[in-house]
Amino acid sequence: METVMQNETDNGVVSTGSSLIFLGTGCSSALPNTLCLIRPSDPPCNVCYPALSLPPHLNPNYRCNTSLLIDYCESQSDDKHSYILIDVGKTFREQVLRWFTFHKIPRVDSIILTHEHADAVLGLDDIRAVQPYSATNDIDPTPVYLTQFAMESVSVKFPYLVRKKLKEGQEIRRVAQVDWKIIEEQCDKPFVASGLKFFPLPVMHGEDYVSLGFLFGEKCTVAYISDISRFPSSTEYVISKSGAGQLDLLILDTLYKTGSHNTHFCFPQTLEAVKRLCPKRALLVGMTHEFDHHKDNDFLVEWSKREGIPVQLAHDGLRIPIDL
Repeated sequence: METVMQNETDNGVVSTGSSLIFLGTGCSSALPNTLCLIRPSDPPCNVCYPALSLPPHLNPNYRCNTSLLIDYCESQSDDKHSYILIDVGKTFREQVLRWFTFHKIPRVDSIILTHEHADAVLGLDDIRAVQPYSATNDIDPTPVYLTQFAMESVSVKFPYLVRKKLKEGQEIRRVAQVDWKIIEEQCDKPFVASGLKFFPLPVMHGEDYVSLGFLFGEKCTVAYISDISRFPSSTEYVISKSGAGQLDLLILDTLYKTGSHNTHFCFPQTLEAVKRLCPKRALLVGMTHEFDHHKDNDFLVEWSKREGIPVQLAHDGLRIPIDL
């Protein structure tokens, strides 16, 4: 079984190069499920009930909104790091307190949004907490990459983060300083955030809605897909071993342990997609309290041996050294 906190390379030396840090691996409502705490069952939920009694690094079943931080070091010989955040949801401040401090993350250099739902954007106001202090907002803004559709939604949710000029007589108030960057919903329209190239991966998040995953990395290729109910054929081709080439790592959505859902992959669909795409390795995110980290990873150990593809549930705080 994996250790709860993986922060070291195989030789036991903490990596000084690039790494992926899972700030959150849970569903939109996060874990523990509040109803399991305020209306406990008998016996109580074995995933949610212990969640408040264990420290974060020993509690893989405590899951914040799904979010990934890329600690990008362009060259092993250059110790300059850039910190690229994918999604900034409702639990962002908690993730900073838990994992920025644990992993000694000093700032956020760029933000990329998969879509404009609450679990991906409602932490945008808290970005000011990781920016230098300025009562007059006289700081360099943080680039935020998002689609035009997401931009229009965010403009309604956070008009004060979008408006560039104050109205006559309006007082200056300290707010997060961001620089909005519109990206395309196409696999062949890459963009660069903090020196790292990303290819958008449009996927269906319900049949009426397109969310984005992202493909990145040249030495090791990573696909991050947090909200999906179906792969369009063009996207699947880009990340499939039988298509454009095998991924080194696939990070993929899995909401419920059984059955299906109209806007997310559940465990059966996730594992079928992993077999079809055939990455070298896969880590799963977006889980509800139906998943018990240790028990279900024990199952996945056997599944991985049988199918020849290593798959595990990720957990909050997990750090994976990777050469991008």
